Amino acid sequence: MAYISQDEKKVLAVEIKSVLKKYGMKATIGVNNHSTLVVNIKSGSLDVIGNWFEKQTERHNADQFDKPDHIQVNQYWIDDNYSGKVKDFLNELVLAMKGENWFNNSDIQSDYFDISWYNSINVGKWSSPYILEKKA
Repeated sequence: MAYISQDEKKVLAVEIKSVLKKYGMKATIGVNNHSTLVVNIKSGSLDVIGNWFEKQTERHNADQFDKPDHIQVNQYWIDDNYSGKVKDFLNELVLAMKGENWFNNSDIQSDYFDISWYNSINVGKWSSPYILEKKA
């Protein structure tokens, strides 16, 4: 059963914060329902949403949808949905969120889920959009 404590979050936060600092990003780290480690990216120097939108318009008709001001990152499709420095940042962030004790022994064919905890990355929120900071 997925479970993450506040103490485990504090341990993981050290590496998560170093990845955020390396890429000039600002975020909060939290735990949702004792089962999900959540990183809410509020602002930063990387255009995460613009990078995602560019990759989507390469594959789909650009007129299908407008560029959003917040997104939820699908950690299993980072390599397909992002490129360059943004892709590197998100992959490093996911590794930092997993840490050394993360495991996934799930078998979806038999409907058996055994995972240490879930990870969730949000870029902006519906109530507070992601802020792209200009480089000095």
